[in-house]
Amino acid sequence: MFNPYYGLFEYSATDNYTLQINALSGILNDEHLNYFEFIGRIAGMAVFHGKLLDAFFIRPFYRMMLRKPITLADMESVDSEYYNSLIWIQENDPADLEMTFSVEEDQFGEIKEKDLKPNGRNIPVTNENKMEYINCVIRWRFSARVEHQMRSFMKGFNALIPQNLLQIFDENEVELLMCGLQDIDVNNWKQNTAYKGEYNPNHPVIINFWKAVYSFNNEMRSRLLQFVTGTSRVPMNGFAELYGSNGPQLFTIEKWGNPNQFPRAHTCFNRLDLPTYPSYHELRAKLMTAIENTQGFEGVD
Repeated sequence: MFNPYYGLFEYSATDNYTLQINALSGILNDEHLNYFEFIGRIAGMAVFHGKLLDAFFIRPFYRMMLRKPITLADMESVDSEYYNSLIWIQENDPADLEMTFSVEEDQFGEIKEKDLKPNGRNIPVTNENKMEYINCVIRWRFSARVEHQMRSFMKGFNALIPQNLLQIFDENEVELLMCGLQDIDVNNWKQNTAYKGEYNPNHPVIINFWKAVYSFNNEMRSRLLQFVTGTSRVPMNGFAELYGSNGPQLFTIEKWGNPNQFPRAHTCFNRLDLPTYPSYHELRAKLMTAIENTQGFEGVD
């Protein structure tokens, strides 16, 4: 079902182990909506019976399941090039770029212009309406193009799992509920981690960090990986094949901030910014708080 060769799903822009709905599935398969409803029913059956799907999806997919709005931060771990261009527009006056409320879409080699709003190709993007443009692009990139497919998927899923029961979870918990926990090899993780700033494998803070990771159960290790990389999925051949926005990117820990701050993550670069906590217990406590409350801290991407 999830094999990209069937045209219903495709790999995300930055790696080959997280999936997203293929916006062109209808061109490849006339019956695609029936297929998505069937897949949704299978996913619902799996959750109902406590079975796991052999697939991991991008974070916005789980947010759409929960009917949550997709934000600019969600785009970073999926399509960093698009994310960086939108950040530039957000921070600068885009008038000189002569953009309009439209985007170009590649459909099997044919470039087509799509309006982001009625008559959008004739509406210029200005400093005054740029936030509306950014919101329109995010909606187009993640939800508008696959709205019918997602609705069919959720029709099948909700036939087994009512929406009100699903809503008690956040998007990270839905991923673990549907796709489960991998057995995470901490030794392999540790061997394939890079360090920046003053950190190195023998630094006291790093020694305490790995001591904390070893003390976690498998679920908490998955949540840590999810916090830093955007998914709890480990590539088939281990941490050496983790991908970031620009291709292969090891899990990275960088010295940052002060002990009064919480760790923060950059999912685009698989990077954890870790302050120099003076003790193991403080490091472990701050790390767990950050993992469990990822949306509550300024600077978490």
